[in-house]
Formats: sequence, C-alpha cells, structure tokens
Amino acid sequence: MVTPDLSVRLGSLRLRNPVLTASGTFGYGLEFLPFLSLEEIGGIVVKGLSPKPRKGNPPERIVETPSGMLNAIGLQNVGVDAFLAEKLPELRRHDTAVVANVFGETIPEYVEVCAKLDAAEGIAAIELNVSCPNVEAGGMAFGADAASLARVTRACRDATRLPLWVKLSPNVTDIRETARAAEAEGADAVSLVNTYVGMVVDVERRRPVLANGCGGLSGPAIRPLAVWATWQVSRAVAIPVVGMGGIASGRDAVEFLLAGASAVQVGTASFVHPDASVRIAREIGSWLAGHGLASVREIVGTLRTGKEERR
Repeated sequence: MVTPDLSVRLGSLRLRNPVLTASGTFGYGLEFLPFLSLEEIGGIVVKGLSPKPRKGNPPERIVETPSGMLNAIGLQNVGVDAFLAEKLPELRRHDTAVVANVFGETIPEYVEVCAKLDAAEGIAAIELNVSCPNVEAGGMAFGADAASLARVTRACRDATRLPLWVKLSPNVTDIRETARAAEAEGADAVSLVNTYVGMVVDVERRRPVLANGCGGLSGPAIRPLAVWATWQVSRAVAIPVVGMGGIASGRDAVEFLLAGASAVQVGTASFVHPDASVRIAREIGSWLAGHGLASVREIVGTLRTGKEERR
C-alpha cells in the first residue's frame, strides 16, 4: 500500500501535513513536548500574543459542557517580547511551522506585534485574532464588523511580509462577508471558526459559572456548525481556508477538508488527549490509504451536496 502524501500548501507556505494545533489550546507548543513530537504535525499556532503581558480574566475561567467546554481565559500571554526572547528560540529547534497568533485592543497594537514578528526568524505565518469573545476591547469587536476587520487586516498587511491569516468569528450574521473583507485587504488565508459565545448558569447560586459571565464554546458540540461555515466560506473566497471546531478524529478532519479547508486546526481535543493532533494526522493518512487516494489534496473541496446530480 502506497503511503499517501499529506503535504499541503497554504499560499506560499508548505506544511508536511494538514494538521495544526489551534491557538489558546496548545500553549507555546513547548509544554506538549513530553507527549508528542512537533515534527509529526504540520504546525502549531501559539497562544495569542499582545504587545504587553496579559493576566487574562479571573477564575472561574473554564467549565465543561455537554460535548465541549466553555472558556473565558481572556488571552493570557507572556507578551510578544518575552515570546521572541524565550519561546521562539526553543521552537526553532523543531522542524514544524510556527504560526503566531496576534491580538490587540487597538489597530496600532496589532501592527506593533506584527512588525516585531516580521523581524524575527522562525515565524511561518501570522494569524490575526479578531474573533475572541472573552475580552472587553479588541478581538471580536473587530471581527464582528466587516469594515472594522478590513481596516485591521490592511494595517497588518502593510506591517508584515509574512503570510497573513485572519481568524474569523462565527458570531456574525454572515461569515462570508468578513471572509471577503479579509481577502480584499490582503489576507493570504482565513481560519475558522473561533468559539461561539455561550453561558453556563449555576442554578443554585443563580449566577453564571464563569466569572466573565459568558465564554467561548468549543469542542465536538460545535463541529457541524463549523463544517457548515467552512463550506460557505470556501465557496465565497479564492484564498485558502483553515478549518477548525470540534475536531477529535481523522474522520472529523476529513469532513472539513471535503468541505473546502486546505488544512485544519485541533483545539479542545488536546485537553483530553495531549497527542490528539499527531493521532489525527495519522488517521487522515489511514483514511486516504483506505480509500486508495495518493494525496490529501485530492479531497479538498470535493464535497458533493446532491444538488449537482439534480442539475
């Protein structure tokens, strides 16, 4: 049996396989070294980086939900300077793509972080977090409005030569509008979806469980919604799409690839099984081999909805 070729391209960026880890679920990658080899996945997307360190929101910040979890971490991170000085040198020792997720409360803050990353060695791409629902400023405030998203994308495009991805929020009326805005302003790819806004209530205290009140819902519960969004966006833009949302197996990942994603990100599954991303990459290969396919690229965007036969 021929081993399938799992390599994919996202614009100018080549990945050994289509599996990356999602920002906010995999630390800076180094924390997971006892459990897996970073060389076995296509890449990692590190925790969102801001100009200065952030403590994030007070506890409680995470609560389990049926088939998922609700989080309100609040983009806690060491700051871009500490990342470049302390984390990136260690990451450069590993042969995997490092994608830096960027967050700001204002457009100049996004630009500041992008410019510093642009000057660093070892960054494969930048992902703009314009979709976090757990902060009071920035994040989803930009991603929920196509015009605002366009402005931050253009400013960051002008600040870096690196491949630029824009991470889209599903908490919008039509996610295709924000995807088109990102593409029009120079994004090289879009990644989707970030978490859905939700709330869990402690009925005895009559209060939200999370100190923030609301949080972002992730995990298998959102996968059908995320696959649908991926299908919509992949047909609306010409740039590559990176799909995510509840992926826990190779078959889950194949759903996103068939729906039009060129690559996927694994998030919440890593909390349950730290080596989930490696296992999922292997399972994609096994699925392809079992179907007699030589390359993962053969299935990207090949979803048949049934409408084709009725035309």
